[in-house]
Amino acid sequence: MSERVNLRRGRTGSVVLWVTIVCAFASLARPESPAELERADALYQQTRYREALAVLQPAPPNTPAALALLGQSYYMLEDYKKATDALEKAVAADPDNSLYQDWLGRAFGKRAETSSFLTAPSYASKARQRFEKAVELDPHNLDALDDLFEYYLEAPGFLGGGEDKAARLSERLRESAPAKYHSMQARLAEKRKQFAPAEQHWRQAVEAAPSEPGRLVDLARFLARQGRIAESDTAFENAQQLDPDYVPLKFQRARTYIDSHRNTDLARKLLQEYLNSALTPDDPPRAEAQRLLDQLAKG
Repeated sequence: MSERVNLRRGRTGSVVLWVTIVCAFASLARPESPAELERADALYQQTRYREALAVLQPAPPNTPAALALLGQSYYMLEDYKKATDALEKAVAADPDNSLYQDWLGRAFGKRAETSSFLTAPSYASKARQRFEKAVELDPHNLDALDDLFEYYLEAPGFLGGGEDKAARLSERLRESAPAKYHSMQARLAEKRKQFAPAEQHWRQAVEAAPSEPGRLVDLARFLARQGRIAESDTAFENAQQLDPDYVPLKFQRARTYIDSHRNTDLARKLLQEYLNSALTPDDPPRAEAQRLLDQLAKG
């Protein structure tokens, strides 16, 4: 009603008020604008999350896509409360979108990790429910399948987790995504301390996706965890030869060196190079690289 009254006053001679109202309506429309949303998404893809928020925030986003992008940006900035708020609105507006459900599950998962023991179980259960819904809506959503697998693998039974559930879920991918299937089987075997089968599956994942350097990186990190340093370094070198421009290799190699308490000067150099690289949202966050640098600085 107040909007209608203001409009009528504008028509009766208050030019300034009329212009103000028009500008306000234009601002409200900004998140609905495909051009503005495209601009915000382009900034997000460049990991310029604060700038993406600046495009989205002049007025509350009203479309599911804008709300989801808002939530993802907050998530990347580690503001998980605001992330869940925005993503819940995106899901409410488009409940059949598997991607939105998965992102909301991730946000609830982070809130479970960062909250008190009193509230963590509730957030964890909400994360599981969203992951399960995402997979139900799109059984081919590999990110959602991986998130749900990780939840089942790590969460206790009273929160809906379980290794048997993780194993059953992985079987869905045996034929359609063999590299992902073997990766899941490797993680499951390692969780069970079955290291020989784990290594076999890590190597089978490499064979199933010979053009993906990330599979070699996974193998390298496994070998390092087993204390097989020379073999780990060889796997890292093979990954670099396969794709010299594979930016996450710098982060993962540095993290492996830090975990095994060696090559700290090289790890520092790799992390600094990583922070100066052109990253995407799919790469490890800059904040994680900075935390590793801070860890090195503390000795």
